[in-house]
Amino acid sequence: MFRASFPFHPFSVYSLIAYSETMMEKTIGKNTVSETRLLFSVALPMIVSQASDTVMLFADRLFLSRLGKLHIAASMSGGLTYFVYAAFFIGIAGYVNAIAAQYFGAGRKEECSRSAAQAIYICFFSIPFLLLLVPVTRLFFSSVGHGPEQVELEFTYFRILMMGGVFTLLRNALGGFFIGIGRTRVVMLSNVIGMVVNIPFNYIFIFGKLGFPAMGIQGAAFGTIAGAATTVILLFIFYLSPSLRKEFGTHRNWRFDKRLSGKLLRFGFPAGAEMFLNMMAFNIFLQLMHSYGPDVAASVTIAFNWDLVAFIPMIGMSVATTSLVGRHIGQGDYSGARSITYMALRYAYIYAGVMMCLFIFNTRPLVTMFTRGFTGGEADVVPLAVTMLRLAAVYTLADATQLVFAGALRGAGDTRWVMWISVLIHWSLAVTSFLLIRYVNISPVTMWTVFIGFILSMGTAMFLRFRSPRWESIHLIENPVSR
Repeated sequence: MFRASFPFHPFSVYSLIAYSETMMEKTIGKNTVSETRLLFSVALPMIVSQASDTVMLFADRLFLSRLGKLHIAASMSGGLTYFVYAAFFIGIAGYVNAIAAQYFGAGRKEECSRSAAQAIYICFFSIPFLLLLVPVTRLFFSSVGHGPEQVELEFTYFRILMMGGVFTLLRNALGGFFIGIGRTRVVMLSNVIGMVVNIPFNYIFIFGKLGFPAMGIQGAAFGTIAGAATTVILLFIFYLSPSLRKEFGTHRNWRFDKRLSGKLLRFGFPAGAEMFLNMMAFNIFLQLMHSYGPDVAASVTIAFNWDLVAFIPMIGMSVATTSLVGRHIGQGDYSGARSITYMALRYAYIYAGVMMCLFIFNTRPLVTMFTRGFTGGEADVVPLAVTMLRLAAVYTLADATQLVFAGALRGAGDTRWVMWISVLIHWSLAVTSFLLIRYVNISPVTMWTVFIGFILSMGTAMFLRFRSPRWESIHLIENPVSR
């Protein structure tokens, strides 16, 4: 399920880690410190990369909140629907992370770049299919009970994002390659620069600065595309750099490879299907919540916008766990795969715990940051948004649990089980919310509590699966190193 500013400065954190490693060596030994260094060398740039995504989404919605509650609600429903459509191909192309990680762990570096090329082909292949879905989406927004003004705003935002969808896909394919080979700082740098482009462009286009006309929600979409395009251009430059050309043969491994494409589709299909089906189910839940009316739609969007601050950086830890588990398994080191997973979980819990305290004890200022631009109705939005955000604190630890363990299982190639259990829970939520909202007329707060229960069940399921030994019998690559 996909729902910040930088939580830290990367260089100051590296200094803090270096100091903590010195202290840890005196108490728990160098092996643990080495694992910690490995984890953060991969995870920290990914956390910062995901945090940059959070900054962009956060700034988008903060700017649009100054135009009214319909604009902020439309940016979430339109943006999420766009991501739902792209999710299937993002999941397939992005799974190059796990494949490249295992080949890298096995010392077969040219296979890493060949796998990346197949992921890039899948990105371009998907574009015509995505564009065919654009005309029917306005009807979807109307069918879930949104008002005409909100439908127009969210469809406008959605349509423009779809036109630049290739950049989102390529970003995930190229990023997956760099994550798999452990060059996560490349992904971090590209994403941060993309964010630096995105935020001022959004401000200029939305409000009409520097001679540009005020474009409102259209400007937000154009600014988002500008940021994504910048990130992709930078990733391509790094991909074709002399060092990678020499080490991985990135300049010569562009030929279509039936074997590797088949592998990417075989293992990436469950990941893509899981992402698509989960996002579709979550989108149904969100659109049904928006059907309560503008006040509830704005409250839900504000709660989820702060949830992004807790959730998206932890996706960075999940992605890093996928890469490191894949690398350990490529070396035949299943004990190391388990060790790195539990270490990732501990650090994810620390961050989730901090966000939990923030949501509980500093709720009202977080909410009013967005409601200042509302012209009327703020008194109705603030109490409901405060309640929802405090309740969201309950599931932050469960989110950390399911993200880390699901990342580990994907790194091991256990994508089908993760897909089925995740899809089952998400669609149970979608069906339950449809019945409760449309036929039982349940209150928004009660429905929000039901949603939290489903998140808790997801964390429990992923934990139990990882505790079982079944994922250790899966073989993602041929002839992994054995120990």
